[in-house]
Amino acid sequence: MKLIFTILFWLIGSVIAGELTDLKIEITKEIPESECKIKATSGDLVSVHYTGRLLSDDKVFDSSFQRNKPIDFVLGRGYVISGWDKGVNGMCIGEERTLYIPSDMGYGARGAGGVIPPNADLIFETKLVDIQRQDEL
Repeated sequence: MKLIFTILFWLIGSVIAGELTDLKIEITKEIPESECKIKATSGDLVSVHYTGRLLSDDKVFDSSFQRNKPIDFVLGRGYVISGWDKGVNGMCIGEERTLYIPSDMGYGARGAGGVIPPNADLIFETKLVDIQRQDEL
């Protein structure tokens, strides 16, 4: 009986807290070091194409690819979810990564825009399009 309650509490906790516990970065298109002139670092203005999906049901909730307009933001300043600040850091122009973002590095308990439910783990397919160094801004 104790085992059943233990499993039940673990399952409920997994659903409430999301399935992921850490950011997972999968490089899907790597740029050779010889071709990577600069890597994105904190303070850079980066331009990123993305498709965002819910881990729970693989439902796409947003895509810059569909709009043909990447998002621009200053890396490491908290302008985007922390999973992005950490997941885009170190990318080369043209590199593609899939970011598996736990809810606490995404939108957490508040969710977002009625499209992302509370405590949702997220998947973002990203492509770094451009980098502007902070001293060039």
